[in-house]
Amino acid sequence: QVQLVESGGGLVQAGGSLRLSCAASGRTFSSLTMGWFRRAPGKERAFVGAIHRNLGSTFYTDSAKGRFTISRDNANNTVYLEMNSLKPEDTAVYYCAASRPEGVLRPLRRPEGYDYWGQGTQVTVSS
Repeated sequence: QVQLVESGGGLVQAGGSLRLSCAASGRTFSSLTMGWFRRAPGKERAFVGAIHRNLGSTFYTDSAKGRFTISRDNANNTVYLEMNSLKPEDTAVYYCAASRPEGVLRPLRRPEGYDYWGQGTQVTVSS
């Protein structure tokens, strides 16, 4: 079992920055691929980006490329989402998620590719 706790959300003006953190416990963190998703009001949960467990390579949705950066600190069991140049349309509840190594390809751009979820943290970007 893995427990995930997000923090760092808040209210920011358009053009500003926030850094979200997600602290993990309960399983060897380095074995997990970590993802970030968000749910905007009235919309379904959407993929933001992810960082692989082994090589630490990252990939993002198009709207996040160039503005958001995911990193991980395996020594402290934490994954980060650095968000810059924030826009009002980035307003959402942001969730981190963990994907176990299953030995098969998993759909890491979709919620079904993940096994554990945090409770979410609200990000509000004012215009």
